[in-house]
This record gives sequence, structure tokens and C-alpha cells, in this order.
Amino acid sequence: MGWIARNSKGLLACAMLAPALLGAPAQAADDLKIALIAPVSGPMARQGDLMRKGAELAIADINAAGGIKALGGAKLTLLVEDAGDKVETAKNAAQRLVANRQGVVAGTGAWSSSLTLAVTEVTERAGLPWVTLSYADQITDRGFNYVVQTVPVASQLALNAMPTVLDMAQTASGKRPTKVAIISDSTAASQAFVTPLRDGGFQKLGVQVVADEVFTPPLNDATSMVQKLRATRPDFLLFYSTGFPDAKLVLTKMNEFGLGKGKLPTVTVGVQFASPEMLKAVGPELLEGLILVAPNWPSKSQAAALPGLTSRSGEPWLGQDTISTYGDVMLIRDALERAGSADGEKVMQALRATDRKDGPADFYLGDKLAFDAKGRRIGGAVGLIQWQQGLPYLIWPKDDAVRSPVWPKS
Repeated sequence: MGWIARNSKGLLACAMLAPALLGAPAQAADDLKIALIAPVSGPMARQGDLMRKGAELAIADINAAGGIKALGGAKLTLLVEDAGDKVETAKNAAQRLVANRQGVVAGTGAWSSSLTLAVTEVTERAGLPWVTLSYADQITDRGFNYVVQTVPVASQLALNAMPTVLDMAQTASGKRPTKVAIISDSTAASQAFVTPLRDGGFQKLGVQVVADEVFTPPLNDATSMVQKLRATRPDFLLFYSTGFPDAKLVLTKMNEFGLGKGKLPTVTVGVQFASPEMLKAVGPELLEGLILVAPNWPSKSQAAALPGLTSRSGEPWLGQDTISTYGDVMLIRDALERAGSADGEKVMQALRATDRKDGPADFYLGDKLAFDAKGRRIGGAVGLIQWQQGLPYLIWPKDDAVRSPVWPKS
């Protein structure tokens, strides 16, 4: 018998029993279920599909290696719930999961931080251990006990991103940048990242902001903004656009003005700009040299740990969504082995106690995988990705980079 009682009729009649039921132990030989809540419909469905591939590949590898040995070789199966693209649909997906599913020992998801915030409100009440690649600070700022974030939170990412860029540029060119221009759209995500840098962050780093342009999407013409880049002659551009069309327009105009293809080093944020869809929309010529900030990306050490994973995924290259979800499932496996139990509280205790430099840590950037009292990642790193010859490669951290960074020396 699984760790949820067979009396599903009683469970449906009394949802308040869900926390206790989710925490009851599984018998050794039973299959254990890992939940994935991700967008599998709507405009974010592509990201959900990449996450699903990562989870499926991890479960296949775990089962091929003998399952959960501490639980008698129990095999893992995957349950997928559709988060959609709205907070309410994500919340409903989590409610379906905790009310109607048997044997679920832990879960991962839901890609967008706004969706993850809604999902973890439900899983926390149910006592269901949750692992996420979402990095909004609020996720672990609510005093929750049943969630961990496997990548650095947004505030850490923003705080560390620009010093990392400056270090990388100095290493690649021999000169530390001292002037920056900013072009950003007016969305909340863009301004949340840019505002701290604009309001003193760059100054503390010894970098002067020589131009600062904000546009409201959709952008109709980038000429005046790019003209300011030529006039002010920054050492690099911080460019934050949440939409492909706007990004293409700016990059196209930069190329027309002789600033494209890395001639004016351009740094942006978000793994969506390292996707096959971005390559198709913008083309390799305009993307050449573009640098992206991201909390995870396949690295040299990850490639050694994951032979053949790219070909098995069916993707032209692995990105954050696939590799992080693969790692999240491997982390849950590691916690189950250390807990020696499928009891929700014991699994969560094992997750929180994680302190690894190998095993599941191999699937994330940084020197170790651990969590603080809030469930936030300790030991993570800022990743820098650069488009080179039509492909996005990890160029930083230096010791784990797949390619060397390209940055003008003059």
C-alpha cells in the first residue's frame, strides 16, 4: 500500500487531511511519484516542455541505476500538472495534486516565480516538499518550511551579476570597464533588475552611467537610443528587454550603426535569450557576442556528468530549464536516500540538510549545493553565457566555462 490511504473518497471529502496524508510513509517496494507543476499549455508551454524533459530524463536514469536503494529499490514515476500561464491555474494545479494524487513524495516547478508563489502556498499547507528553480526572493521570504530554491535568489543575482561581468571583462580584455549605457523596457522585471544598479549600484562599482533609456513595449523605433550609444561611447551596454521583437529591433539597429556583433559588448538577462527560438527569431549574426546573465547553464563539469543527455533530450542544446529540473529530481533522489524514508517531514529535513559538492551539486553552477534557514541556495554562482558562432556557451565562472569570453581589447 502507498503512503496515502486507499480511502480516496474520504480524502476528497475532507481536504484538511491532506497534510497528514502527504506525510505518511511509503512501503519500500512501492513506486514513488515525483510531481512536476509547469506550464504545459499557453505562451509558456515551451518552458514547461523543457522542464518535463529534464524530469523524465532524471527519473529514467535513477530507475536504470536501481531506483531508491534506501527504500528497497523503489522506482520513481512522474506526475505532471499544468500550471498554465496564470496564478489561478497554477494554484488549481497544486490543489489537484495534493487532493487527488497518491504516492507523491516531493515535487518541483513551476518555472515563473509568480506561478511558483501560488503553487507553494498550497504545497506548504499540505506539507509536500518542494524544489524550485524560480528565484524570486518572496518564495523563501514567507517563513515556509517545505520549499528550497536551487539557484541564487533574484537579489543575489542582481547584486553579483555586474561585478561578475566586470571581472570577466577585465580577464578577457585586460581592462576593467568604467562606463556603461542602459537600455531597458518599462516592465516590472526589467526595472527590478536595473533600478538598484541605476540608483547607486554602478557608482559603487566605479562605473559611470553615460546613457539610460527606458522604453515601453512594443518598441517602434530604436534609432534615437542607439544614436545615444554612439554619442556617449560606453564600454558596454546593459540591455534588458522582456520581448523578442523589441530585442531584435535594438540589436538590428546596433548592427546598422556598427555596434553589433560584440563591437559594443552587450549584456542582457534571461535564459530565453539563449533559446533556439531566439536564434530563429533574431538570427546568428545579430546574436554574435551577446552575453546573458543566468543562474544556471550547462558547464564543463556538468557536461562530464551528463554524457549523451543533449542527444537524449532531442534539443539542439541543453538550457537552464532542462538541466535545473534534471538536477532538482536528482536532489530529491539524494534526499530520499539520506532520509531512508518517503515521509514528507523526513524528506524535507534531508533536503534542508543538503551540503554537497558532488552528486546533485553536479547539475548546478557554484562550489556546493546547500541551503540556509530560509531554504535559499548557498554556494551558487552567477553564470554568464555568450553567443559564439550560432551557439550559446557558458563563459563564466572561469574554472567551469565551456568557452573563453570574447570582449574587445581596445
